[in-house]
Amino acid sequence: MNKEDVCILIPALNEGKTIGELVKGFKSLGYPNILVIDGHSTDDTVKKAENAGAKVIVQSGKGKGQAVSQAFRVITGKYVVMIDGDGTYLPEEVDRLLEPVVKGIADQVIGNRFANYQKGAFTRLNLFGNKLLNKIFGFAYGVWLEDILSGYRAFNIDAIKQIELNRTGFEVETEITVECVKKDLKTIEVPITYFARVSGAATKLQPLRDGFKIVSTIYLLARTHNPLFYFNLIGGFLTVSGVAIGIYVVDEWLKNITHVPLTILATLLIVIGIQMFIFAILSDLIVSVHKENMRMMRKILKEREEL
Repeated sequence: MNKEDVCILIPALNEGKTIGELVKGFKSLGYPNILVIDGHSTDDTVKKAENAGAKVIVQSGKGKGQAVSQAFRVITGKYVVMIDGDGTYLPEEVDRLLEPVVKGIADQVIGNRFANYQKGAFTRLNLFGNKLLNKIFGFAYGVWLEDILSGYRAFNIDAIKQIELNRTGFEVETEITVECVKKDLKTIEVPITYFARVSGAATKLQPLRDGFKIVSTIYLLARTHNPLFYFNLIGGFLTVSGVAIGIYVVDEWLKNITHVPLTILATLLIVIGIQMFIFAILSDLIVSVHKENMRMMRKILKEREEL
């Protein structure tokens, strides 16, 4: 592997305390192509990144997702390594992520932070939230990964070209993982080291707000990949609600108390819930056919490229 073929992508916002050393770390390892995409930092992030030898682009919009999406459109190298600029990851472990991509074993490699994390790197809430989100992702997409939110990843250029991003915030890692699943891009995880943020460097992540956004992203994107999960969740909620109201109505009726509006509501909820289950089955058939057609198209295109 020629290290000039690797683009080190670093999304950054007010990471002046760590960005310089991070860029120098990759430079010392022989990686000359380092791109920092800055989210309008108000500290000396841009200056320190440039002084360390990185190319800096100020993003046109706001949010990590928008920054990554913009960067993906301008990257031309054969391989891309994406890493957060907060100094929580080791540049020295970059080859561990690149090796499966370079060998053609994977299209995307995710660094698994839970394999070796420093005490204090996660709060109890963050640790529980990450584990829960990984489980929800597994139920939604049938792919069980240990760390879908890791900010240390490697890709080949084909994966970068196929990934379509629409989320603008911290949901970007989730959306990237979903896109790889949808496009049948091979994803594997490798163990990495994860450190606590340096003293005085405040995190931009708001656990409850951003956790809700990530759950919403997992659920909403499942609509076009796993409609059984999407519609069955709605159908289950409506049916259970209707049955619960129905039980209350019947109990009151046995006491000679009639609730006509609640009876109608319970019936409607149960009927609509059953319809959701039917929609889930029909949608799953359509999506299955679409997936098979897309696999065939990708296979044909790949065979043409090889000729």
